[in-house]
Amino acid sequence: MKTTHLTPADYLKKILTARVYDVAQESALQIAQNLSARLHNTVLLKREDQQPVRSFKLRGAYNKMANLSPLHLKKGVICASAGNHAQGVALSAQRLGCRAVIVMPTTTPGLKVDAVRALGGEVVLFGDSYSDAFAHATELEKQEGLTFVHPFDDPDVIAGQGTIAMELLRQHQGRLDAVFVAIGGGGLISGVANYIKALRPEIKVIGVQMNDSDAMTQSVTANKRVTLSDVGLFSDGTAVKLVGEETFRVSRELVDDYVLVDTDAVCAAIKDVFVDTRSIVEPAGALAVAAIKKYVATHKTKGETYAAILCGANMNFDRLRFVAERAEVGEEREALFAVSIPEERGSFRRFCELIGDLPCFGGPKTSRSVTEFNYRISDANKAHVFVGLTTAAQGESGKIAAHLSKHRFEAIDLTHDELAKEHIRHMVGGHSMLAKDERLLRFVFPERPGALLKFLSLMRPGWNISLFHYRNQGADYGRILVGLQVPEADSAAFDEFLATLGYPYVEETANPVYQMFLQS
Repeated sequence: MKTTHLTPADYLKKILTARVYDVAQESALQIAQNLSARLHNTVLLKREDQQPVRSFKLRGAYNKMANLSPLHLKKGVICASAGNHAQGVALSAQRLGCRAVIVMPTTTPGLKVDAVRALGGEVVLFGDSYSDAFAHATELEKQEGLTFVHPFDDPDVIAGQGTIAMELLRQHQGRLDAVFVAIGGGGLISGVANYIKALRPEIKVIGVQMNDSDAMTQSVTANKRVTLSDVGLFSDGTAVKLVGEETFRVSRELVDDYVLVDTDAVCAAIKDVFVDTRSIVEPAGALAVAAIKKYVATHKTKGETYAAILCGANMNFDRLRFVAERAEVGEEREALFAVSIPEERGSFRRFCELIGDLPCFGGPKTSRSVTEFNYRISDANKAHVFVGLTTAAQGESGKIAAHLSKHRFEAIDLTHDELAKEHIRHMVGGHSMLAKDERLLRFVFPERPGALLKFLSLMRPGWNISLFHYRNQGADYGRILVGLQVPEADSAAFDEFLATLGYPYVEETANPVYQMFLQS
């Protein structure tokens, strides 16, 4: 789409006169107390997640549509969007009394599709990305005589988003070192950069992108717009293959720096925002916070003030499982390992005792916990276990692996291994010819130090653990699946052991699922 190149003075005027407050509200600017204390820098959160459609996008959409002629409004509007812009257009159309056709990628979360339909938008699902939906929308625009409302590459849309910076500088008139802004197509950062550089040029404007959806960063580096062949979809709100012509021009001229973040870092940032606000933002909404954490770690800053724009909170509920799973690794509070343990009497207990005595390797002294333990007997001489441990500082995982190996427990650091994190941790197990006389039990262990060692201490030395599965779920009690090789002659002693242990349990040896997938 060809756009008009405006000067910074032109944009300043458009931002100051933008029509956004018929639908948008001035969002709060609040300090993230916990995150600020941890980073030793002041972190301010611009709460665009609290807008009526849980995103900043309605600002630009309404400003564009409010400036259309009555004739164009009567014919209706069309847009392409991964979700948030769609809701902004639908709400604006509802307020202005016009038709709105919304073309959305088929990968858009159902939450956003349903929200658009609830606002009266006519949804058309097409393609796997924003770029696919955009191409289809331009065809429908011509066929039906509709006016296209671009999600980012339009001066009126850019000016509407720029009102966020206008509010921000009014709300915080003191020291502000940098503003961190998520980038999809570039509309938000173009509006923010134009306003900030016009009034407070000393403030850095830093763009943030996912490392698998970095079209703007690559374009600025190449000094021309670069089209990505594919984009990651975790942060669907910023999954754009090609940035705008005007947004590229503005970003290249006004944005000071760019930061790339990965999925784990964004999951950790979602948790950080929740801890400070009790609100759950979507991945795109957490990009700026993830970038601040990376920026501080890289530049070793202290005492500075940063603002993060929380640009959206349209989170698909089903995605929370994934976010919770990856957040601990993302903030380096959990490390994952493959550990080899000799299949000999007492080695499992010795390994657990070693974990309990692990040093903190330069981080704050903390109580270290096992977050995950997966094992299935498969070799007569060596056991391979998948272990998760809480960590106290960045970079601890490699030191822990070295420490375990030093004590005859060969360890491989899996903390940053995608195969391990996404799949293997859920697949440890299977049939075993070595699991003779195996009995399978589901236990409820109290989540407190010593619970597992009590279990191991009360076990008879001749009983071998042939299967063990545990994952910390954040509850007061841990749910653990254990396979124990108990000879038939020891049945009475085993029943006595269970009674003495005192942990609730259910025996699953006769369960057909166990017999089908785990028992030889």
